[in-house]
Amino acid sequence: MTTVNRRKFIKGAAAGGLASTAVAAPAIAQSMPEVKWRLTASWPKSLDTLYGACENISKRVAELTDNKFQIQPFAAGEIVPALQVLDAVQNGTVECGHTALYYYFGKDDAFVFGSALPFGMNPRQQNAWLLHGGGQQLLNDFLKKYNAHFIPAGNTNCQMGGWFSKPIQKADDLKGLKFRLGGFAGKIMQKVGVIPQQIGAGDIYPALEKGTIDGAEWVGPYDDEKLGFVKVAKFYHYPGWWEPSSTGGFICSPEKLAALPKQYREALNSACAETNMWTASKYDAVNTPALKRLVGAGAQLTPYSPEVMDACYKAAQDLYTEINAKNPEFKKIYDSYTAFQNDSYLWTQVADHTMDAYMIRYRNAK
Repeated sequence: MTTVNRRKFIKGAAAGGLASTAVAAPAIAQSMPEVKWRLTASWPKSLDTLYGACENISKRVAELTDNKFQIQPFAAGEIVPALQVLDAVQNGTVECGHTALYYYFGKDDAFVFGSALPFGMNPRQQNAWLLHGGGQQLLNDFLKKYNAHFIPAGNTNCQMGGWFSKPIQKADDLKGLKFRLGGFAGKIMQKVGVIPQQIGAGDIYPALEKGTIDGAEWVGPYDDEKLGFVKVAKFYHYPGWWEPSSTGGFICSPEKLAALPKQYREALNSACAETNMWTASKYDAVNTPALKRLVGAGAQLTPYSPEVMDACYKAAQDLYTEINAKNPEFKKIYDSYTAFQNDSYLWTQVADHTMDAYMIRYRNAK
């Protein structure tokens, strides 16, 4: 073959290769179906971290599937009310949702493990239990009868203990208190005399303003500032022992999940994992400046007294004993959860707690 012919051959082969690539790419893309899901959330759009988790999942799924798999998020109330997300997924009104599973403790107390067990694990411990301690599988085994599959998708970290019109200084101050808090923890509060109120985010401020309730908790400084609580209640207590960690969950039906192409399922799992980290790190970044602003606006920041904490802790343990005796599904998950938690503290107290305690002490001494 002459030099000229060789050049023609190479040039032609290269052109042919490019042509085959151009044909192959659309053929691969066309083989993947277009899937469109609707996601209903328990959060208003004004809470840009909680609702932002829904938007983040939607955005990442679309990017990872070349826009073939699209999830359109809807805020609380746009399709169903904030506390009916599970029901909407269960009955097929929507394909998926983003919520806190402890809202549905009225169906079964075991739902609490999908969000936050009072006096339970911190965020790192809870993620470790869910992903590496068998927690997510236990929850999904439980959720099968509710036609739901759970994927962790956003942790708020440890929450605050609420806003009150009067300070909570001793256990007796809790008696007769009308207090808004989410989900299962209301059962514990009832044991110490509180009258729990389960109210969606958008209705908390007017209830505080009108005096319909005496106090309320939501998440932490960043979201609490957005909801305006400091304008109608000045006493800001901590910690939120009912949510030392609180997982937001993506839920869908097992059948719809199984029907997705594998690539789409992997994209969804990856998007939820990213969102789990995104949410926790976002709260860590924004809560400090928000707390400074709230104190500047008149919030009186006060820890719960040991007396109040001890009374609530005892009430929680009494409740767990009662539920374990009559609910085998709760007990199965509880035993796994508490065993993991107890072992985890062996490590936490050695490294993290010691280091954090030293640095906090050092900086406060400056």
